[in-house]
Amino acid sequence: MADCLGIGPGSVWRVCIIQHRSYGKTGLKVSALGFGAMRRPFYGGDRDKPGDEELASACLHRYLELGGNLIDTARAYGDSERRVGEVLRSRREQVILSTKNASLAPLRYRPGYVFTPDLWQQHLEQSFEALGVDYIDLYHVHDLSWEQYTGHFAQPGGPLDLVQRHLDDGSIRHLCFSCHDTPENLIQLIDEGVFSGMLVQYNLLDRHNEEALAHAHERGLGVNIMGPVAGGRLASPSERLTGMLENVKSVPDIALRFVLSSPHVSCALSGMNDLQMVEENCATASREEPLTPEEHELVVKTLEDCQRLLGLYCTGCGYCLPCPQGVAIPDVLAALNLERVWGLTDSARRAYRRLSAGDKPRDASLCVECGECEGKCPQKLPIMEQLREAHSLLSVE
Repeated sequence: MADCLGIGPGSVWRVCIIQHRSYGKTGLKVSALGFGAMRRPFYGGDRDKPGDEELASACLHRYLELGGNLIDTARAYGDSERRVGEVLRSRREQVILSTKNASLAPLRYRPGYVFTPDLWQQHLEQSFEALGVDYIDLYHVHDLSWEQYTGHFAQPGGPLDLVQRHLDDGSIRHLCFSCHDTPENLIQLIDEGVFSGMLVQYNLLDRHNEEALAHAHERGLGVNIMGPVAGGRLASPSERLTGMLENVKSVPDIALRFVLSSPHVSCALSGMNDLQMVEENCATASREEPLTPEEHELVVKTLEDCQRLLGLYCTGCGYCLPCPQGVAIPDVLAALNLERVWGLTDSARRAYRRLSAGDKPRDASLCVECGECEGKCPQKLPIMEQLREAHSLLSVE
């Protein structure tokens, strides 16, 4: 056990070295907390703007000092691979390196995009060069869907055949995938028996992948989690969430503890933006038992109560669209959910401000109460009333 001094005022805490877990049947032991190198300071939150190189290096080194060993990056994350590579020069054997090939991802977003195995190989070589390594521990097919797997990746002569050659020569140790597809399609990808691990979303606000996590674990895959604090939405104070348990430091603390309490999770990735966040998250991940069975039951009951509350609000089906005035109705009401259901007022206001910004605002101030949306809502929600409520609560600076 090591004594570690926090960065903020009065923030002194005792930090154990991060616990480690088996990554499926690979034989690897990964730290329960992984370092997700997608966000600031790796490219400053904007892939066209430089991040803070000195801070990025300091955060990674501190994470490794506290027992972390899994760093996750990707070819698509701006300058992230190069910055991770600079840290790896002196610590390669200490790190389980995870990166991703971006070749498939554009198929979803660019009609007419031409996929070729040559492009896949080109991206792989660029990763090796940027990272300065000769092998990658966990190589992910980035944002893979079942349709992409069957239509492109696994076709004869396609990327799967190419990857197999790299698996055979050891330059890729384990083939994995990241995924935003449906749980049903996620389970189909698991059952192909091709992959050693996966990276998917799971957090307090989004538990729809729970069955797939259990299935992957049962089939021997390593399971890494993206978005354990819901892309920052769970970074806001919330008495409703922190009040579930005693001795909770913050909402991110309980969010991370909840994810790590799953017996099916190998590692939760966190995009840590500063040294204080590194210290705090490493302290949370050092707990041998993130939640007791009793605490887990209490958290789940609270979440189920919140889920029932969601029935009074928007489910995001989008049937109310298009709005004649351009109001982004589901997005406005999703922000209202963050405040009314989860008590995440700061996150709700940030989300609402994004809708109000720019040359074409989409917030509830545009609503003229024509009523067209309410006629199309399958839940028969009082949408106009909720839009007024959202604007009144969330437009406050």
